[in-house]
Amino acid sequence: MTTVSEQRLAEIFVEVADTLVDEFDVIDFMQMLAHRTAALVGGATVGLLLADERGLLQFMAASDETTRLLELFQLQWQDGPCLDAFRTGEPVVNANLASADDRWPQFGPYASAGGFRSVHAFPLRLRNDVIGAMGIFGTRSATLDESDVRIVQALADVAAIGLLQERTIHRSEVLTEQLQGALNSRIVIEQAKGAVAQARGVSVDDAFQLLRAHARRTNLRLIDVARSVVTDMRSLHELRGG
Repeated sequence: MTTVSEQRLAEIFVEVADTLVDEFDVIDFMQMLAHRTAALVGGATVGLLLADERGLLQFMAASDETTRLLELFQLQWQDGPCLDAFRTGEPVVNANLASADDRWPQFGPYASAGGFRSVHAFPLRLRNDVIGAMGIFGTRSATLDESDVRIVQALADVAAIGLLQERTIHRSEVLTEQLQGALNSRIVIEQAKGAVAQARGVSVDDAFQLLRAHARRTNLRLIDVARSVVTDMRSLHELRGG
């Protein structure tokens, strides 16, 4: 990761920081963050959790389906690195899953059985305000050096600032309400992913890419495309890659 050019790093940070757009879409923003971080780290997948109005973490985005399941497993068992990063406000870095059973008795064996070897988790925070966590899961025993850790934590912090900035700009909207709306939207998106995967005979990951590509091509919100698929299966024929 330390070989990433300064220009590329700058482009990623600008993209993550740029939340000052009309029709800001929390889910699409988090999905972009997951994919950019995964590409930045290399050889890893990324998942993102955000706290709801009760302060409980909920799944928001992942770079692939396997990672979504990893994040949901942590939430189900309340055990894992993302929970630790969220609770403490401090990153969890360079954890070897082969020797993590004592630390995470539920998550450690589950992640190892899924072929993962290393894990890192970073809080999404602004000073003492922690609003979520980002997990990075590697299929090899790769480590992040001190410089890498600072870069990834800075990226997570910028994302948190962007989300909190959205609340400041739209003072009539409380961030927790916005996030709750996004969580509700996520349920519809998951239903649409399943419908597209079954109808097209493709993987859930490919189904999500079809939905996202169609939303961007038609300038529609992802949730609107998903809701259309769930409520009217005839809209499936409009989905295509690109």
